[in-house]
Amino acid sequence: MILLCYDGSASAKHAIDVAGAALGHQPVTLLHVWNPPVAASDSFGLVEAPDTPSLAELERFSAERAEAVAQQGYELARGLGLEVEKRVQRSGPSLWRTILDVAAELDVAFIVVGTRGATAVQSALLGSLSNAVVHHSERPVLVVPGAAAR
Repeated sequence: MILLCYDGSASAKHAIDVAGAALGHQPVTLLHVWNPPVAASDSFGLVEAPDTPSLAELERFSAERAEAVAQQGYELARGLGLEVEKRVQRSGPSLWRTILDVAAELDVAFIVVGTRGATAVQSALLGSLSNAVVHHSERPVLVVPGAAAR
């Protein structure tokens, strides 16, 4: 089983294309990890304006959006003939740790991630999901550069 990480970006779509060409008919789990909304607070406690959605409503919206993004990736993978299962996972403390935890749970052979096409300087300043996955994974990781990087 291969873990194919998908976030809806152009580089993630390209990673599906590359995985489809390289993996043939190996089973794939397409993983979309989403971040829960963060509550803003002030020094007196939680700030919630009367006309804004509640944290529970934002959480539900985020989960629904994550499901839609994962479905898009699922359909792209199926269109390439991949044998794919879809998984939507709420992020823990970090996206990369959540990816590695799912990889361990599923006991995948390797992980496929795309890059955002950031330069080395941008990656150093902002951090990089693919960089963190590569450096913390005990499994092989295929990092697919964006289509423009070729």
